[in-house]
Amino acid sequence: MGTEVEYGVSLPGQPSANAMLLSAQVVNSYASTLPAGRARRTSWDFEEESPLRDARGFDLGGSGAGGAIAQEFIEAEEDAGMANVILPNGARLYVDHAHPEYSSPEVTNPLDAVRWDKAGELVMLEAIRRLPNAPGMHPAINLYKNNTDNKGASYGAHENYLCRRDTPFASLVRHLVPFFVTRQVMCGAGRVGLGQDGRGVGFQITQRADFFEVEVGLETTLKPPIVNTRDEPHADADRYRRLHVIIGDANMSEISTYLKVGTTAMVLAMIEANFLADDLAISQPVRELHEVSHDPSLRHAIGLADGRTITALDLQGEYLDRARKFVDDRLGDDVDDQTRDVLDRWESVLNRLARDPMQLAGELDWVAKLRLLEGYRERDGLGWDAPRLQLVDLQYSDVRPEKGLYHRLVSRGAMQMLLAPGAAESAVNAPPEDTRAFFRGECLRRYGPSVAAASWDSVIFDIGRESLVRVPMLEPQRGTRAHVGELLDRCATAADLIEALNSGR
Repeated sequence: MGTEVEYGVSLPGQPSANAMLLSAQVVNSYASTLPAGRARRTSWDFEEESPLRDARGFDLGGSGAGGAIAQEFIEAEEDAGMANVILPNGARLYVDHAHPEYSSPEVTNPLDAVRWDKAGELVMLEAIRRLPNAPGMHPAINLYKNNTDNKGASYGAHENYLCRRDTPFASLVRHLVPFFVTRQVMCGAGRVGLGQDGRGVGFQITQRADFFEVEVGLETTLKPPIVNTRDEPHADADRYRRLHVIIGDANMSEISTYLKVGTTAMVLAMIEANFLADDLAISQPVRELHEVSHDPSLRHAIGLADGRTITALDLQGEYLDRARKFVDDRLGDDVDDQTRDVLDRWESVLNRLARDPMQLAGELDWVAKLRLLEGYRERDGLGWDAPRLQLVDLQYSDVRPEKGLYHRLVSRGAMQMLLAPGAAESAVNAPPEDTRAFFRGECLRRYGPSVAAASWDSVIFDIGRESLVRVPMLEPQRGTRAHVGELLDRCATAADLIEALNSGR
């Protein structure tokens, strides 16, 4: 699994500043911190990119209008190559849709997903701290880990999960739609304003819900769907698919991120095992997605396809109950610590939300933000249409510790943390050790000047031969420290590594 976050970008005093240029400056600023000749000179390998291949069996990258769309997409991606950095921790930092984006390396568990997601916040913070000393750069660019400018624009916080190819995509859609519509009660980031432009008065649970318009589809920006159909596995396509989840919010809270990815991975495991019954389908998923987000009291009754009604909390409880039975049936007493912890936290959060959402003000983003906002409202007699509240909303997600309200809550001990001190800091430069990200990151660290390009599923070396040498990485759980650590230790140069790989030594 892994996360992708597009950060909000602004230049104080210049609201019409070119966002693409600002984003490129952020990425290039961080690139300047990397050792010369290493990752910052390594380009992204677009060879295996297929963003317009649809899981439902068609490909917009063919001839005709679809091909034109594909070419436009590829050209836009390649234009961003000047601000496209592969990091020594195996992550990607680049400009996507006029936002600086950090795509985390692949990890195998929810706690590591939190760790390398938080490392992305530190990367962005270091980038803007370097700007005042970088020639030709704007010295004061601000970054926000949020999802909307409240003027009608939204930007993504995506998740990716490795799934079995033999699982019918229709099964993924059928069981994920009700889950995605309701999981926002745990992982919403909170937002002042209703509707895409935020002009509606009030507070809602998520930043992104109002922007979703269809149940299933390939798009990520125009008419975004609850379930995205992009079929771009970044792995052996005969064995795997990558579920590209675009419906989540960008979370500051470690617990919100942990539950977001942990519960989703568990639901996917149940779908792959054909464990779930077809009795939770929602009659009008898009409408209910909006309605659940607009009701912080959590009392809204969702209409199911069979005529029943159920709250978001109770529907999540159904998934939880089935997950507990699934784990008991498959693992018994051999359940691992993180699986047990995800189940226990899932249950605890749902129970406390049912009693009083404010009990979660030290754990979940939307509740923490709501408590802050209610404090300002009570103190100053503000209505939900007060511009100051939108400022508080934005400031919650500021990446600067001295400015961000989330960071102030952390410094006061008002937010619970999951990561050990220093865990995110060390993940800025170190890749996960139990996925192929280890090979990618270590190749950049050890052989940086010889790495011509890289992607999620390949590293391309320039070792002085007539042609470049591509090393494919189609199996995400190969290339780990256990798998290649000794090999890398005995290969002093990239040429030594290629020779060893070719000879099978």
